[in-house]
Amino acid sequence: MSSIQYLLKPHERDLGGFSVKRLLPSLPKQAVGPFIFFDHMGPSAQAPGEGMDVRPHPHIGLATVTYLYEGEILHRDSLGSVQVIRPGDVNWMTAGSGVVHSERTPPEARAQGQTLHGLQTWFALPREHEDTAPGFWHHPAATLPLLEEPGLSLRVILGTAYGQTSPVHTYGDTLYVAGELAAGASFEIPPEHAERGVYLASGSLEIDGVAIQPGQLAVLVPEVTVSVRATSDTRLLVLGGEPLDGPRYIWWNFVASSRERIEAAKQRWQAGEFPQVPGETERIPLPEK
Repeated sequence: MSSIQYLLKPHERDLGGFSVKRLLPSLPKQAVGPFIFFDHMGPSAQAPGEGMDVRPHPHIGLATVTYLYEGEILHRDSLGSVQVIRPGDVNWMTAGSGVVHSERTPPEARAQGQTLHGLQTWFALPREHEDTAPGFWHHPAATLPLLEEPGLSLRVILGTAYGQTSPVHTYGDTLYVAGELAAGASFEIPPEHAERGVYLASGSLEIDGVAIQPGQLAVLVPEVTVSVRATSDTRLLVLGGEPLDGPRYIWWNFVASSRERIEAAKQRWQAGEFPQVPGETERIPLPEK
């Protein structure tokens, strides 16, 4: 019997100069644990003078999680946060009742050119916290637990794994670990979390002997210990946690447990009632559909 419940393939999109592989939400699985949105961006080579410019846009009902392999992103939000994120760091932004943010290439990196490569996920907030106050937290790489063995490193980005707990505040049981494995290295994923998935960012690996292709997300069967083995130098993510407390509606950048919350957020953005991002004059208009 296979230890893989679903094997999700990416939907690739071009977001104006860099490619994105989207794994969640998917048709067979809206979320894995609390993770309802999963994007793998790049790697994308940006020539001097070029860069990423995601204009201010709103969120509700979720938390954004940004983790980079290469490059830099300048985060600004309506709370007044201004933060450059670099490889190995974590940016966690709780949207809650509503927040606006922009993501751009920092001026120095834009002038020099860079390669941008990383992961952006949305953490769906539990219903009791959907309207919580927004907040932003930055955690440098050095503050995150790192487990190292010959040919293997596991960085605990969120939640608890292998006896280590990330300092990033989350809601409920969470699993989010970045792994780097040399060819032939292996480790096990215990059944302590209700839902678990393994995303292969690069390289090649086997899950209990089943080969996984780069860009695929393997959703694991619950309640079994799973063995992961790299067959070449590999980067991967292990993610999951407790299931969502009910289905979610997703429209544009909004996540909510009811359509009414989505409609109210749409009207607020259209009417200019979300807070503004200091230092920004642009904004992404509400989509027509």
